[in-house]
Amino acid sequence: MLQLSGRGTAHTCDGTTRRDFLQVGSLGLAGLTLSEYLQAQDAGLVSPGHDERSCIMIFNLGAPSHVDTFDLKPGAPAEVRGPFRPIATTADGMQISEILPLHAKIADRFSLVRSCHHTGAAVHDAGWQMMQTGRQFTGGVNTPHAGAVISFLLRRRSELPPFVVLPEPMGRGGGNLPNGQAGGFLGKGHDPFALMADPSRPEFKVPDLQPPPTIGEVRLRRRRRLRDLVDGTIRDFESTENAQLLDTNFQAAYRLMTSTQARQAFDLGAEPVSVRERYGMNRFGQCCLLSRRLIEAGVRFVTINTFLTVFDEITWDIHGSKPFTSIEGMRDVVAPMYDQAYSALIEDLAVRGLLDNTLVCNLAEFGRTPRVNPAGGRDHWPQCFTIGFAGGGVQGGRVVGASDPMGGVPADRPVQPPDAIATVFHSLGLRLDTHLPGPAGRPFPLVDFSHREIHELF
Repeated sequence: MLQLSGRGTAHTCDGTTRRDFLQVGSLGLAGLTLSEYLQAQDAGLVSPGHDERSCIMIFNLGAPSHVDTFDLKPGAPAEVRGPFRPIATTADGMQISEILPLHAKIADRFSLVRSCHHTGAAVHDAGWQMMQTGRQFTGGVNTPHAGAVISFLLRRRSELPPFVVLPEPMGRGGGNLPNGQAGGFLGKGHDPFALMADPSRPEFKVPDLQPPPTIGEVRLRRRRRLRDLVDGTIRDFESTENAQLLDTNFQAAYRLMTSTQARQAFDLGAEPVSVRERYGMNRFGQCCLLSRRLIEAGVRFVTINTFLTVFDEITWDIHGSKPFTSIEGMRDVVAPMYDQAYSALIEDLAVRGLLDNTLVCNLAEFGRTPRVNPAGGRDHWPQCFTIGFAGGGVQGGRVVGASDPMGGVPADRPVQPPDAIATVFHSLGLRLDTHLPGPAGRPFPLVDFSHREIHELF
């Protein structure tokens, strides 16, 4: 995300100036000229009829217990089945937990995959990376988030950023690994716009959309100021294709700060109080409402973090003892909040005619242990968990795959993180044989060739 000062000096978020970018030649590192970059956007990467597709990725940070939410085991021993009973839903044959009654009423609009698993370490940030990028962090290669890929490959639809994370990127996860919510090797130019604010607060505003007092002067003197950043040895760079693309990035940043459209999209005060209350007057609920407004305004990809960290707040991370959450905390706080906001989002998108073109995917870093631990909670379990999809061409009311009678491992149709990310790309119409300019300019497959979309969903 670019930060621009009133004196005309432009910096990236890590302090790099535009001069630094010019000296590095960012497109050259990616192996692309401006014309090649623009050609890639028009090269048939998107299937016909899919250009209007968008994605809202809800990431259930902390990892819900699948056997207490979407994959109950009523016939298992008490230490496995837990305290909750399954209830019927509007989808034939699909039962879910009694702690998600509003989900049950709209189950005909979403589908579940009960056989997701991965072989990564059972630490939060390892799962965050794998489930949002489709790859494990190895060899120092930081794979871009799915939203960053969309930002790189597809044109902007509006003055708003193509990729937004709400309310802000994930915090600590305990494993000291990248969290998967960045542009990775595609560069910081494809990092998400981060709200960095709680939209449920009465004083909520978006700081980066507030123009500095000298914005008028900056706009008048922009060209001269930018030229002053480049000394005579590289002044000729201004006429090159790479400079034109960099200027495009600066123009986009200025457009965002001065855009009426952007300010209107982020203005939750324009919503009726009844709508805001339907989503829930809490951080997650208002982020879900804001995601709908952003999709309406032309944002292609929104990621919502249900929580910001697994520490110091009640989350899906139900180890059972402090500082973590108990099963009762999940029942009384987390599940009702999540149930209310998700059901409101799906119903709102459907009523507004947006659901068919908006994929809403619900991911998590792993599941929870089938057996309740001595503290009365459940621990990390990447061996099997449930993820969900709605809209964006997905048929509702379906259950793909199954876990064994204990919820411990997939028993049918195993699914891995690359399959989930391939499903996102498939919904958005991307060709899965597309290559990205990877580290050192080497072609990097969009998806590992051994993985495909979860076709049963469509």
